[in-house]
Amino acid sequence: MKIAIILFNLGGPDSLEAVQPFLRNLFSDPAIIGLPSWLRLPLARFIAARRAPKACRIYEQIGGSSPIVGQTEAQARALEETLSAGNSDEWRGYVCMRYWHPLTEAVVRSVQRFGPDRIVLLPLYPQFSTTTTGSSMKSWNQAAHFNAGTVAIDSYPTETGFIAASVELVKQGLAEAGSGPKRVLFSAHGLPEKIIKAGDPYQRQVEQTAAAIVAGIGGIDHAVCYQSRVGPLKWIGPPTQVEIERAARDKVGIVLYPLSFVSEHSETLVELDIDYRRLAADSGVPVYVRVPTVGTHPLFIQGLAGLVRAALLEPSKVA
Repeated sequence: MKIAIILFNLGGPDSLEAVQPFLRNLFSDPAIIGLPSWLRLPLARFIAARRAPKACRIYEQIGGSSPIVGQTEAQARALEETLSAGNSDEWRGYVCMRYWHPLTEAVVRSVQRFGPDRIVLLPLYPQFSTTTTGSSMKSWNQAAHFNAGTVAIDSYPTETGFIAASVELVKQGLAEAGSGPKRVLFSAHGLPEKIIKAGDPYQRQVEQTAAAIVAGIGGIDHAVCYQSRVGPLKWIGPPTQVEIERAARDKVGIVLYPLSFVSEHSETLVELDIDYRRLAADSGVPVYVRVPTVGTHPLFIQGLAGLVRAALLEPSKVA
C-alpha cells in the first residue's frame, strides 16, 4: 500500500526578495484577517509592504532566509524511515507550507503523481488553532481531490513522544543553567484574545503541554508565556518579555522552551536567541538558556509515527 503523509507548517521566505510576498500571503488568509476579500486583500498588500523592511532585517540576522523548509524536510525523511522499518508499505512524506513554497497546490500535484492509496494529514502544530492547523487543513481540502481515503490528525498537545522529547530537552537546559535558582519559561506563539474567546482551543492546549512537561520533570518553578505579538489587538498573555523581566526581579535564571514550535525559524533564532537574550542580559537575569525545538528528536519522530499509524486505523474519507 502507498501512503502519503502531508506535513503542514506555516513556511517562511527562502530569500529576502520573498519576504514581502510571504507576508502578503500570510495576511491574505481569512483565518488571520477575518474581513471580506475586497477589504482583506488590499489591506494584506498594505501591511506586507509596511512590514517587509523590518522583516528583512530580521531574516538578515539568520542568513537571509528561513530554515523551516529544510528542517521540515528532515522531519519528513526521519518519519518515512521510522514508518518503513519492518513494514512493506511505501511511505512518502510531503512538506506542505501554508504561505510560501512548497505551497498546497504544488504539493497536491506531487501527491497525485505518487498515486497513494491512503493520505494522512499531519500538522506540525502540536496545539490546534484555527489560524494554523485549521487554515492549513482548509487550504488542503479546497485543493485536493483524491480517490484515496484521507484521515486528519487535529492536534497532539500531550502526545507521549512529543512530551518525552520535550522533557529530555528541558532537563538538558536545566543542567546547562547550573545549580542556581532558575525558572522554566514555556514560550508559545501568541494569538489575539478575540480568537480564543471565539472558542479556539490553542491556549488551553498550550497549558496542557506545559503541564505534561512539568509532570514529566517533577516540581519546577515555571510559567507559560506568549511571544511574537503584532498589531493593535489585545493578545493573550502574559508576554514572554514580561516574564523575563519578572525573572530578573526575582533573581532567577531562565530556561526558555518554545513549546509550540517543533522547528527553528525567525521566532526562535532571532526573537528568542537574540532579542530576548539581550533583554535578559540588560534586565540582569543571571543565566539565560534557550532550549532547542524537538526537530528530529527520535522520541518526537516516534511519537509522530504512532499518531500516523493510529490515524490509519480510523475511518477515512475521500478527499
